[in-house]
Amino acid sequence: MTPIVLVHGGAHGAWCWAPLVPLLRVPTIAVDLPPESMRNGPDRFTVPPGTDALTLADWAQAVVNAADRAGMSRFVLVGHSLGGLTLTEVARTAPGRVAHLVFVSAVVPAEGRNVVDTLPPQMIARMGSGLTEDLVREMFCNDMDEAQTNFVLDNVGGEVPQIMVEPVTRAGLPSTLPKTYVRLARDQGLPPAAQDASIAALGTGVDVVALDTGHNVMISRPDLLAPVLNGIAKSS
Repeated sequence: MTPIVLVHGGAHGAWCWAPLVPLLRVPTIAVDLPPESMRNGPDRFTVPPGTDALTLADWAQAVVNAADRAGMSRFVLVGHSLGGLTLTEVARTAPGRVAHLVFVSAVVPAEGRNVVDTLPPQMIARMGSGLTEDLVREMFCNDMDEAQTNFVLDNVGGEVPQIMVEPVTRAGLPSTLPKTYVRLARDQGLPPAAQDASIAALGTGVDVVALDTGHNVMISRPDLLAPVLNGIAKSS
């Protein structure tokens, strides 16, 4: 069985995978993308110096470095939401390390485009003034109980803005690399139509798994996501 590396989405951190990890049957790590101080704790809304220089290449290198520290030479790479950008960057720059890509309601812009091009305009407009509590509840927590919702509210933070406008490329991404997209039917963070556009951007040969959950399935229904990932890890 192949180990798993988990990559969080925007305004999240490795913390978001905590309800899921105990259900996984292989060695698993969850990565905090830089800047790590924004991923959890009291400084998660404070942008540290040097953040404006970060790129997708830095995020991809952080994933590879974390896998190296864990002794994982080859792994199933799972990304949620904005983590889709990091997945393809790792796979195209270090293809020998990745056994399978799993996009969990993940953003995948068309070649040469960016996240802002991909998201619905009304969503971009609503996020312009930041993630208010009402917006976090609506986008991330629509299928959660109050305890799960408070877990998100207590940990969600800021994000690196320039990543949203960095054009992506999939040059070097092996066409034979297995890819799975987990499509979430009740997602209000990345609506189904936007997920379908991401699936289309990945091209042919994508295995689509449908789950009837909201955006943060790893928190609201880890019992549904875990069997998907365990099955992929077993067969990779």
